[in-house]
Amino acid sequence: MLTPCDCFLHVPAQPRTPLPDLTAPAPWRENVLNFQIKAVSAPARTAEICPELVVPCMVPKHTVRGKKKGSWVHYGGSLPAMLEALEHVRDVGEALWAWKDTLSNRERTIILKEQKDWRRAVEIFDWFRWEQGHELNVIHYNVMLYTVGKARRWDLVLRLWHEMHSFGVAPDNSTYGTLINVCCQGGRESVALLWLGDMCKRGLMPDEVTMNIVMQAHKKAGEYETAGLFFERWSSDSIRRMEGSSHYSLYTYNTLIDTYGKAGHLEKVSDTFNQMLREGVAPSVVTFNSMIHVWGKHHRMEQVASLVRMMEEFQCFPDTRTYNILIALYRESNDIDIAEYYYCKMKGENLVPDVVSCRTLLYGYSIRGMVTKAEALLKEMDERGFVVDEYTQSALTRMYVNVGMLEQAWRWFDRFHHHMNSECFSANIDAFGEKGYIVLAEKAFIYCIKKKMLSVSACNVMIKAYGLVEKLDEACEIADGMERYGILPDYVTYASLIQLLSTAKLPKKAIYYLEKMKVVKLLSDCIPYSVVISSFAKIGDLRMAEYLFREMVMSGVRPDVFVYSILIDAYAEVGNVQQASAYFGLMKKDGLCENVTIYNSLIKLYTKVGYVAEARETYKLLKSLDANAILYASNCMIDLYSDHCMVKEACEVFEGLKVRGIANEFSHAMMVCMYKKVGRYDVAHRICKEMQALGLLTQLLSYNSVIQMYASGGRMEEALKIFKKMLASNTAPNDATFQALKVILVRSGVTKNETRKLELLRRNNTHDCLRQWYRALSSAVRSSANSFQT
Repeated sequence: MLTPCDCFLHVPAQPRTPLPDLTAPAPWRENVLNFQIKAVSAPARTAEICPELVVPCMVPKHTVRGKKKGSWVHYGGSLPAMLEALEHVRDVGEALWAWKDTLSNRERTIILKEQKDWRRAVEIFDWFRWEQGHELNVIHYNVMLYTVGKARRWDLVLRLWHEMHSFGVAPDNSTYGTLINVCCQGGRESVALLWLGDMCKRGLMPDEVTMNIVMQAHKKAGEYETAGLFFERWSSDSIRRMEGSSHYSLYTYNTLIDTYGKAGHLEKVSDTFNQMLREGVAPSVVTFNSMIHVWGKHHRMEQVASLVRMMEEFQCFPDTRTYNILIALYRESNDIDIAEYYYCKMKGENLVPDVVSCRTLLYGYSIRGMVTKAEALLKEMDERGFVVDEYTQSALTRMYVNVGMLEQAWRWFDRFHHHMNSECFSANIDAFGEKGYIVLAEKAFIYCIKKKMLSVSACNVMIKAYGLVEKLDEACEIADGMERYGILPDYVTYASLIQLLSTAKLPKKAIYYLEKMKVVKLLSDCIPYSVVISSFAKIGDLRMAEYLFREMVMSGVRPDVFVYSILIDAYAEVGNVQQASAYFGLMKKDGLCENVTIYNSLIKLYTKVGYVAEARETYKLLKSLDANAILYASNCMIDLYSDHCMVKEACEVFEGLKVRGIANEFSHAMMVCMYKKVGRYDVAHRICKEMQALGLLTQLLSYNSVIQMYASGGRMEEALKIFKKMLASNTAPNDATFQALKVILVRSGVTKNETRKLELLRRNNTHDCLRQWYRALSSAVRSSANSFQT
């Protein structure tokens, strides 16, 4: 079992007969044990002292000099003379010879505490230990534990711990507090918690200082919940022992507020702050800084403003950190003007902004494209010798690029590139590449190679840049050449290339990189497969799509709902009910839940093949799944019901869409087609008027539907008006449009010869074809109207 000793240097201890527990029982100790750390063993106490353990004490004389004689006078008695002698005489016995028989415990404690070098302290301690008549108590050991622990001599900490047990010196609260403190200061928080567990097992209660140290250890490890829980247990036991309410120090309240804040317990933050005020503990600037930071990080800016006003009421003056927090919070909440106000206010109160203040505000200016203010702040930073960090540097490059100041962007990059790390190079390359400035991105990439800062991240952003400008060959060359620089492509490298090639309808080339991913065992999910499968499905190569699906399953990669939706939709597109249903069944067998996309694909399929019952059942399931995502499926159902002249059912779906306010142009066009089909021209005409009033007559399909309806219903003038509107909107007519227009010509008495001439103009794509058609239609409709009146 892991013990604090295991975490030091694993110094072996010689076994001896265990001594009885020297800690006297106390009636309250059983209660204390309710918050002890489980499964923690006490350090092994079966070790004898190792007298031969030699501590080198070759301390240069200047390192052992402590305070001057004048500052020791306040001790009184012989202590100043003793300390003076120890400073000037190397041999401890010789230095303390005059007092060796009269040294008191207090004098020994002070002598040990006054040593500035741990080696000298060990030398004196060993002299006390071996000189007859000098008894060492727990206080002496506590001083030495602190001294060697502060020096991070964990082997000596272990030795002292064994000695205490061997000589029957029982550790007290201060012993454990010292051990926990030095371990935390030395970066050994986990060991500190083991000492805490042993302390609790002995029935000792940590004091408030130790409790704060433990909480800080938990906080440093990111264990905010554990820190809060530890305090609550400690506080509960402390109150029970004292039989009353506990009053905590300002430091404890500050620790609690910070801990609860980082754990996201805003209510506890408020309660702690209010309790602090009730108990008359005046908050400090540290308190307000923590409170402002906590509320600001949770986007409660009204609370932040209230706390700033409260600081004024308590006459607690903000420090630089206060203003830095405020600048950062308002920058993050997109209130750059307020952030700038606090920056100016800080200077107005004679507080000098530090590098953090400047960088924070500069970053805010840069991401908002505030070039003039950013450059003014940069000038101020240069005058004060502040260095721009790499994070802010890349943000400024991006600022210049985004506003089109490419010359300034390159100058800014060139100023810093000598000192950039790989991450900064990547950010700058991305800034140029994201806006399509591929030449600058390439130049920055070459600089990165020359500075030997090339990384997988830099290569990935360069691949992305080439992809944005559709230079796929160059993107592939980057990936293929990475290994020459000792860089291995990662998941992002391959996934990016596969995405780019698949989107460009080059799925066969994408397969090459898919295979490379498999070889280096980077295929951890189905996303790369799904991209390539989708690409094959879009170009109609369903055989390859199926082959890749089978290969994916055989290689142990589990398909997700998206993969199934691609295949189901692909087979729905070609009307293959059997294959679409097969994949739907496989998906349910895999335990995957159906989603809107799957149901839409199935409804599209059933509409295409005319399966009314199946479509209706699937539509019901879709509505039960998500009633707000039914527009596409509803339009399919209107289309299907229209084909089958199911007027009532189509009307129900259409009215449902109108109630939800989501009926679109396609919905209306399908209803026009249905009413035309059943000869309800009056209703179709009303829907056409609705479409025009709502601005839903914009697409070719809608124009054709309305023209066909008016032509079939004998409303030639209305049809002509719609055709005129269609031409004015620059919507190019297709064969279906002209077929409907021919009906108007025939019904208006235009001869077949004239009609053939107009058809010839259309086939030859004559420049004034549409004008000629419109003139012929106008003349025919006008003649027809005159004949009707006559």
